Amino acid sequence: MHLHWHRRDLRVADNRALAAGDDQILPVFVFDPEILRHGSPSRVAFMLDALEALRESYRELGGDLVVAHGDPREELPRLADKYDADAIYWNRDYSGIARQRDSEVRLSLDEAAVSRAAYHDELLHEPGTIRTNEGEHYSVYTYFWKKWRDRGKDDALDVPDAGRIAEVSGAVGKLPTLSELGFEEPDADVPPAGTDEARELLAEFCDDAVFRYEEDRDYPTRNATSRLSAHLKWGTIGIREVWEATESAMSKADGDPDDEESEAASVREFQSQLAWREFYAHVLSARPDVVSNNYKGYENPIEWRDDSEALQAWKDGETGYPIVDAGMRQLRQEAYMHNRLRMIVASFLTKDLMLDWRAGYDWFREKLADHDTGNDNGGWQWAASTGTDAQPYFRIFNPTTQGERYDEDAEYIRKFVPELESVPADEIHEWTELSDDRREELAPEYSAPIVDHSERREQAIEMFKKARGEED
Repeated sequence: MHLHWHRRDLRVADNRALAAGDDQILPVFVFDPEILRHGSPSRVAFMLDALEALRESYRELGGDLVVAHGDPREELPRLADKYDADAIYWNRDYSGIARQRDSEVRLSLDEAAVSRAAYHDELLHEPGTIRTNEGEHYSVYTYFWKKWRDRGKDDALDVPDAGRIAEVSGAVGKLPTLSELGFEEPDADVPPAGTDEARELLAEFCDDAVFRYEEDRDYPTRNATSRLSAHLKWGTIGIREVWEATESAMSKADGDPDDEESEAASVREFQSQLAWREFYAHVLSARPDVVSNNYKGYENPIEWRDDSEALQAWKDGETGYPIVDAGMRQLRQEAYMHNRLRMIVASFLTKDLMLDWRAGYDWFREKLADHDTGNDNGGWQWAASTGTDAQPYFRIFNPTTQGERYDEDAEYIRKFVPELESVPADEIHEWTELSDDRREELAPEYSAPIVDHSERREQAIEMFKKARGEED
């Protein structure tokens, strides 16, 4: 018998390490205080819900999920000894902290004479397997995407036979509450977790929205995204299963993927978003320092402003820029934010407020149920013009234009900024240009703009020019 150590693979289907071998499997999960130290209420709440669903899946197979608390370097050898397991299997995690933990666990298992095996599972293509002709990791997405797209994808894996799941006698450990793990209840209404939930989202998306994804994905009120991000982060659904569903949709789609107006092009665009996720994971694996350092070097340090009041206004959704505030309030309420809004609010923080991207990344890490180190870091550094294939520093989102373009009727804004519920859409989009008296008349409870976009745009460009050594 061997143990399967669950981490970010909280499912029984399409799980490479779980499907490996032919002996009996005892699944375990270890609440690691060091990993939890980097957690947040929303993420841990989603994880606990996923673990409840995972435990139920094992009970339906005649087994159970063994739960332990403590340092996995100590807990895993102890569990192997307790249950007379001769090996431990797990799926690789590519973040820096996870790789360090796994390295230390391997040493502890070697000392305990327990065999171990780690499997590639989280991504369709393992970091290090898609490289430039010079053997380096890709820093430009387009070239990565072409190789990623054309490379063969493995098939999804079945659930192990019920007979392979070991029966457990005695106590297996109860799942703790948030408070028992030291977390407060999240402010947000965290979405439900588990494979059934993920599969329902995937099926609904591939029956409809995937065929209009190219046209509708940037509009937050059009319900055109999969909402699978938290499930992919926690592995409640396998990436190969998701890929197969998109390939099935492609077979039903009208037109050719190269025709931008076709259904097939929309399916291809969604597949490219899966590739973006993997691109950033590959970058993180090659450059773990990007979690706290700029990927792209500048000749001089970027002179980010230090403005705690502006940062707090951004966090609270009280900047006086309606589309920005709607996005930030969605984050607080749902532990999620639409991707177009993620770009808008990140641009606003780094270019309009001229605040360090790391402050925004930390806030997203605190609030998002789907926070993924590689993906979030890549997105923030893209917006801040410090990352791989990043937005050029002189291309700065105009938040008013973004609101007009992607929320023309202000439906999304009104949903999350109720102070503007009775304000006409045109005046919502003109909010920063209105007089103080007119703003007071229309929505006395809503903020006036805290900065002037045009002025800050010029200042931000000068800030980056100085960092590049291009001062006049």
